[in-house]
Amino acid sequence: MLYPQRLGQFTREHADTVAALLCGFLLFLGWFALHLGWLGLALLLLPAAYVIGGYESAREGLTTLFKEKEFDVDLLMIVAAIGAASLGLWRGEYHLIIDGAILILIFAISGALEGYAMQRTERSIKSLMSLTPDTARVLLQGREEEIPITQLKVGDEIVVKPGELIPTDGIILSGYSTLNQAAITGESLPVEKTVGAEVFAGTLNGYGALQIKLHKPAQSSLIQRVIRLVEQAQTEAPPSQEFIDRFEKGYAKVIVVAGILLATLPPFLWGWDWETTIYRALTFLVVASPCALMAAIMPTLLSGIANGARQGILFKNGAQLEKIGKVRAIAFDKTGTLTTGQVQIFQIISVSKYTQADVLKAAASVESSSEHPIGKTIVQAAGDWDWVGAVQVQAIPGQGIVGIAQEQQIIVGNATFVQQYVTNLPEELQEMAQSLEQEGKTVVWVAQGSRGAEVMGVIAIADKVRSQAAATITRLKKLGVEQIVMLTGDNQETANSVAKAVGIDRVYAQLLPEDKLDVIRRLQQEYQTVAMVGDGINDAPALAQASVGIAMGVSGSDVALETADIVLMADRLEKIAVAMHLGRQSQAIVKQNIVVALGFIILLLVGNFLGNINLPIGVIGHEGSTVLVTLSGLRLLK
Repeated sequence: MLYPQRLGQFTREHADTVAALLCGFLLFLGWFALHLGWLGLALLLLPAAYVIGGYESAREGLTTLFKEKEFDVDLLMIVAAIGAASLGLWRGEYHLIIDGAILILIFAISGALEGYAMQRTERSIKSLMSLTPDTARVLLQGREEEIPITQLKVGDEIVVKPGELIPTDGIILSGYSTLNQAAITGESLPVEKTVGAEVFAGTLNGYGALQIKLHKPAQSSLIQRVIRLVEQAQTEAPPSQEFIDRFEKGYAKVIVVAGILLATLPPFLWGWDWETTIYRALTFLVVASPCALMAAIMPTLLSGIANGARQGILFKNGAQLEKIGKVRAIAFDKTGTLTTGQVQIFQIISVSKYTQADVLKAAASVESSSEHPIGKTIVQAAGDWDWVGAVQVQAIPGQGIVGIAQEQQIIVGNATFVQQYVTNLPEELQEMAQSLEQEGKTVVWVAQGSRGAEVMGVIAIADKVRSQAAATITRLKKLGVEQIVMLTGDNQETANSVAKAVGIDRVYAQLLPEDKLDVIRRLQQEYQTVAMVGDGINDAPALAQASVGIAMGVSGSDVALETADIVLMADRLEKIAVAMHLGRQSQAIVKQNIVVALGFIILLLVGNFLGNINLPIGVIGHEGSTVLVTLSGLRLLK
């Protein structure tokens, strides 16, 4: 049963791509057969290319015609292609059948790219749904019982053991633990939670068992709201897409009406014979087909996409390549985007009696028995230095840890905790510690001594700012980006310190996913085209809402990668400026190509109306303009 399901999934997701590839393959074989004079074989292969490549466009065009009473470019393409083939058979000019097949191939490729874009929403939602478990462990009459999430109701008490995902939002009734909330809030460090604190579905429990009370329906959890926000934002059509749709319908109507008039009125108005009239009308359909206009856009965008891919920039569709060049404001997530998302020791300050190595080794001796992320960072920094693990270790949740190492009591924790063992904290060290905390650093105090312990020093822990972040912000400002902001779930002090380090002027801190989404919407009202750069699940709604969503390819979550329009494959922030430059180049080339394509179409239409061109010349002009704008678009490959 598994194989048919996979086959069905493949057919649904890749049918358009397969159709475009087969159409192109049959077109090539048909052209080759015609070139060798094998007319019979060519007349078998080319109609097959028409049917395979044009079926979907014909179906959509006829559906629009009969259900909505509207003409669209899909139907116009089919009429033009069939017209070219009919003329080719009628006059024995079989190369016209090739022209029609090329037109169909271009539209088949466009349909395949559009189909790929439409599949992203479904994959994003599936990735989000996988973040929460299907069942929860509920306390029923004093015993634990696993039930489906869908059966949970307000008031249920849930047990979450160490290392498990929180199944739904709730309030802690008993227990203490650290929760990794990076997926939801973007905080770089796990957050300590105890009785009365709210926890979110999809966050990872640390070392402590928790008993949680469900205070709202599971369907109203934060992660479910994220899912709904992604669905809504991704299905909203941008104004530019609506304009393109209206233009296509208007263009098709004008050409169809003009073609009908040219096929019927000239014998009555100018005395043309019917053969000449039909000939001119079909020639009109060929030269007026949007082949050159399509070539004016897609080769340029595909070339830009290929150029970006070579530089580690993955554009998921051509529209985003254009939009990135129009961006006037950019919002950056902090953790994992402007920073690496990995905490490290920022600074060690020791009192005169001790060295920095003494402070680090003493802290590592007791932290080696701790599961806290900060403790692990300290132990990792101490590495293979000469230190031994402490015994009789006792951790006080949310405060610190104490143990015996080499017959000395070692105390590691916050200032309040250490003061229980030390008579006075050095005033100068207190000032340094306060300064570090104001910069957003986490400060750990280290002391030793069984009675009348003395302070050895402090260790400052911080999330590392990416080395290229400041240069990237400077480059974006030089490119003319009017507003650069930072969005984060971290506290204001930490956010301000990172913003100051990289040169960002406006900061929004302590944000939930929906808050980030609201900021993006406000920026769009002011600046229209807004980019969002992020890496976490909590960034997904904002990435989807932004005009251009940019995700970090290495550190980014699956949901962020699926939701974003552009992915930086090596997490290199400086590539954002490269992407903007490519976008602006593509805009300029597309505008040039459209002017050339429309100029040729107008020239050919006027020549056809005046009777100064025949069908072969019309085809040469039509195909020549297509080749010209295609080659122009390939300039971005350099």
